[in-house]
Amino acid sequence: MAEARTVGVLVMAYGSPASSADVESYYTHVRRGRRPPPELLADLQRRYDAIGGVSPLAARTTAQVDALQAALGEGHVATLGQKHAAPFIEDGASQLAETGAARIIGLVLAPHISALSTGEYHERAAEAAGAAGIPYSAVTRWHHHPALVELLAERVLRALARFPPGTDVETLVTAHSLPERALGLDDPPYPEQLRQTAEAVAAQAGLGTRWRVAWQSAGRTADPWIGPDILDVIGALADEGVEGVLVCPAGFVSDHLEVLYDVDVEARGVAEAAGLQLERTPSLNDDPAFIALLASLVRQAAVAAPA
Repeated sequence: MAEARTVGVLVMAYGSPASSADVESYYTHVRRGRRPPPELLADLQRRYDAIGGVSPLAARTTAQVDALQAALGEGHVATLGQKHAAPFIEDGASQLAETGAARIIGLVLAPHISALSTGEYHERAAEAAGAAGIPYSAVTRWHHHPALVELLAERVLRALARFPPGTDVETLVTAHSLPERALGLDDPPYPEQLRQTAEAVAAQAGLGTRWRVAWQSAGRTADPWIGPDILDVIGALADEGVEGVLVCPAGFVSDHLEVLYDVDVEARGVAEAAGLQLERTPSLNDDPAFIALLASLVRQAAVAAPA
C-alpha cells in the first residue's frame, strides 16, 4: 500500500489498436458500439498498413507515462488510462485507487481542450475517482504555456532549415478538427485556443505573417467539421505561388496515425502533386523538456487540489 499522501496521476490518451486483429473492435468502440461498415474498416486498415501496420501511439504514450513517473519521483504514482483502448480510463483510476492514492490528478495528453473531446476524458475519470471515494482534479489550459510554445517554435525553426534557401514557405499550425457543434461550448473556444498557440509560436519563431491555422483528420460523418481542412489549404497555397509548406501539428503530442498518415502520407501527397515541398515538425513524444512541462503542470494542479 502506498503512502497516504501519494498523488495519483491519471495520464489519459485516445488509444489505438494493439495489432491488426484489434482494429475492428477498436473502431467499434470509437463508434460507440456500432460496427463499422466494411468499406470504412478497410480504409482504416489501409491507413495503418501505410505506416507499418500498427500505430506507435501505445508505445509512445507508455514512454511518456514512464518518463513522467521518473520526473515526478517519490510521492506520485502515474498510470495510463485510454478513451478507446485498454487500459481504459476507468482501469487507470482503479489502479490508482488500489495503490492508496489520496487524490487523483487527471492529465489529458492534448494541449487544447473541448467539451466534445477532452471533456469526456475528465468526466469519465472524475466519475471513476468518485466511485472510489478519491478527490479528482483536472489539468487544463496549457495550450499557450511558454514551455510548450518554446518547444514548438524550436521545432519550427529546425524544420524550416530543411527547405532550400530562399524557398517561399508558409507554416500551417494544425490540430484535430471537431464537429462544428463544438463551437460555443468552450471558453476560450477550441479554435481560439489553437489560434493562440499558433500566434505565440509564430511570434517566438519570427514567422511574421507567414503562417495560418488549418484543421486535419476530420471524422467520416455527415456532420460539418471545423475548417479549413489542411488539404484544401495546401491546394490554395499552390495557387498563391507558395513553394513550400511546413506543418506544425500543435494539437498532437505523439507520433500516431493522424501525424504519420494524415500529414506524412496524405498531406504530403497533395503537396507533391501541387509541386510543393512539405516538411513537418517532429512530435514531442518523450522529449525531456516536454516531460518536464507535464510534471510542472501536475505539481501545480496537486498544490491547488484538495488534500
